[in-house]
This record gives sequence, C-alpha cells and structure tokens, in this order.
Amino acid sequence: MKALRILRAVAFVTFKEWAAYRSHMLATLLVGPVYFLVQLSIWKAVFATQDTIGGMHITEMLSYYGIAAIITYIVFDFADWNFQMLIRTGKFMTFLLRPMSHRYFALSQKVGHRTLGFLLEFIPVYLIFRFAFGISLVPERLFWTILSLLLSFMMVFFINYCVGMTAFWLTNTGGIRSIFLILRDLCAGVFVPLSFFPDAVQHVLLFLPFQFMTYVPVRVFLGDYELAGYSMSIPAIVGLQALAVAVMWGVSELIWRAGIRRFTGVGA
Repeated sequence: MKALRILRAVAFVTFKEWAAYRSHMLATLLVGPVYFLVQLSIWKAVFATQDTIGGMHITEMLSYYGIAAIITYIVFDFADWNFQMLIRTGKFMTFLLRPMSHRYFALSQKVGHRTLGFLLEFIPVYLIFRFAFGISLVPERLFWTILSLLLSFMMVFFINYCVGMTAFWLTNTGGIRSIFLILRDLCAGVFVPLSFFPDAVQHVLLFLPFQFMTYVPVRVFLGDYELAGYSMSIPAIVGLQALAVAVMWGVSELIWRAGIRRFTGVGA
C-alpha cells in the first residue's frame, strides 16, 4: 500500500508538472497522423501491383500502422534520457539519499506522464485515425489487448532504463542512445512488421525483447500472432511477454548493482 501511495503521489506531481507544458504535448498530435499519411502513400503504391504482401492485405497493413501509432502514445518513455542527464549533472546523488529506488521513482514519473499523454495525445489521435482515416481500432480481444499494452508499457521502460544506466560508464550517452533508438524501433516492428524480414532475421528477432514493445501488442490487438513460422495463441504470447518483462526487470537489477558500485558523483 505504501508503494502504491508513493506511485500515486509521484505520478500526480509529474502529471501537474507536464500539464504546464501541454502545448508541447499537443504538438506531438501531428506526429502519428503525419507518419501514417506517409505510410499510406507508400503502401498504396506498393499494393497497386499486388493484392497481398507477406500474407497481409492493404487494409490489414494500414490497421497495423494505425494501431502501432496509437500504442506509441501509450508506452512512450524517456527514462534513458532522464537517467543520463541526472548522472551527467551530478543530480543523481540526491536520489541515493531518498528512501525509495530511483527506478521506482522513474516508473512512477512515467505513469503520470503517460496519464496526461493518454488524455492529450492518445484520445485525439485515436479519434483522428478512426474517423478521418477509417481505421478499425477495436481490439479483437479486449482483455488480452489491455494486458499486452500494460506489459509493453513496462518493457519499454525497463529497456530504456537499462540504456540510461550506461551513463554509469559513459556519462554522456547521446551517441549510443541515438543509434540504439533506431535499432530498437526497427527490431520492435515500428517501421515495418517483423514478419516481413527474411526468415533468418525473424529467428533472431524471436529471441530479442524488442518484439514485445510494439509487434506483439499490435498482433494481440489484431487477434493473432506469428513470427519466424511460429504461431501462438493470444494467451500464450501474452504469457511469454510477461516472462520477458520479468527477465528485463532482472537485467535492469543486475546493471543497476554493477553501475552503482562504479558511480562517483560530482557537481551536485
């Protein structure tokens, strides 16, 4: 109960803090629809000469990108940037004196930030996609979709937090973060469905955690899952997603323990 009270308090403060910059968040409303318009133009040209690609019709393809776009608004995370900033400026030392872990504090911040994002970004973009583009955004299995989105929320946080912790060794992680974010989104299925990659690449992606960020929740939303020739039922893939989140939590714990032994704060 105490942990929940802390989460609620930090999330509420973060919500109010970012509400002061709501005009900045409203500007991001254009990102999803503009990106979708680009995809719409590209895939309409591609499908002009064939009915299916990778087993998907154009309507399924557009649904994939529409769902992936709105999921991004729910799971968006900047824990990696925030963590390296605290290390670089020396402000991280103050968190070592607090009676709670910084990881839990950062997760609570994300809950508050994304609650505001749900109101100012997700709902308007959902309505734009639904009524302006005519994309069906009704999940096939609501319970499993919500559960998969929550797990995706956690997976994105743990992965980004691990990237942020590289600041224990590098201090300024700007270059690594830029490269990683591109590879992460590519391997997560943001740019193209993972089932479009060659078989050998799909078998590699099958064992990486990135598919659980975007590809899996989108496929759960659509009601089926297949990658590298393996098909799974929706409960099975969501269960595997939960296991992957637990593994990433363990990885973040190991990196934290290794990094905190090395940390020396200056400039606070």
